[in-house]
Amino acid sequence: MKRKGRLIVLTAAVCTLLVIAGAMIYGNVQMHRLTGLSFSEALEYTTKNNPNAVITVGIIENGAASYKVYGENGKELPSELHTYEIGSLTKTFTAALIDKAIREGKISLNDTVDCYLSLPARDNYPSIEELLTHTSGYKGYYFQSPMAENFIKGRNDFYGITKDEVLHKIGSLDMKKDSYGFNYSNFGYSVLGLVLETVYDTDYTTLLNEFAQNELGLSSTRISDQTGDLGNCWAWKPGDAYMAAGAITSDIEDILHYARIQLEDDSYFRECHHPLKSIDASSARYRSMGINMDEIGMAWIIDDENGVVWHNGGTGDYNCYLGFKPETGDAVIILSNLSPNYRIPATVLGTKLLSEMSDYD
Repeated sequence: MKRKGRLIVLTAAVCTLLVIAGAMIYGNVQMHRLTGLSFSEALEYTTKNNPNAVITVGIIENGAASYKVYGENGKELPSELHTYEIGSLTKTFTAALIDKAIREGKISLNDTVDCYLSLPARDNYPSIEELLTHTSGYKGYYFQSPMAENFIKGRNDFYGITKDEVLHKIGSLDMKKDSYGFNYSNFGYSVLGLVLETVYDTDYTTLLNEFAQNELGLSSTRISDQTGDLGNCWAWKPGDAYMAAGAITSDIEDILHYARIQLEDDSYFRECHHPLKSIDASSARYRSMGINMDEIGMAWIIDDENGVVWHNGGTGDYNCYLGFKPETGDAVIILSNLSPNYRIPATVLGTKLLSEMSDYD
């Protein structure tokens, strides 16, 4: 019986290894196929037999901006404006507000957050620069009580997490190291949102909406009010702490203008694109598709090999990408009403298109 038991365990182990090996081989084959697809082929596959797909693609090339809208099976749709959640592309706006506060003398890049927030006395709070570059040591997020109900009700994970809850978490974390490596953190950007509210004595929603619409001229860019025409937008409570990490909605005309501002080295963003930290954070999968994360500025990721500055974003039912080449003036925006986990994400689509544009320069 013991021999039989050992045989069963051995057989189970071998089967498990075969399943894992099979999954790895299948994944590698799929990755090879994905790498070989052109932008148009990847777009067609992503929207294949999906009547709800609405992907807007914008480009800036030779100084001219244009866009097209695609639906099921990559079919071109009328060039109508649609409202999309842009998820973590919000962080680039938060970073720009931080840079604005630095230029106005309200914030110093090297200050730690306890210089601005009411926190228990401690020597190891992260600096503004560390938060901007995701090198604070903070995790992506920390479990807080509203998340359980949000999961049950299928809501945005960060719905209802208050500023007081985030402040309490900041004060309870003991960041023991003098420095940390790159770790993408929504929590870190929620902390930056609290810093902005403190130095401007204004809530983040008002700060962002006025900055986007009055200073940047982005009339359709705002903190989500769930009125987008494509539906399924995340719900937020007024004053939610995580808004600074990913609560903006916008449309292609605004994001094309936003891209042009980046290319023109506008004073609002000039410092945001300059590298602050070397991170070498590309996954093997990203590298296989020519997507590199070599350095980081104020939120923006810098791909040194390809000369691309980029950021992406994703929510439950949307994902997006904005990448631009300062040297050539090319830019690509992908706005999609599909989940980041659905087939080929906007980041891959955008990278393919930007690469193809460069091949013809």
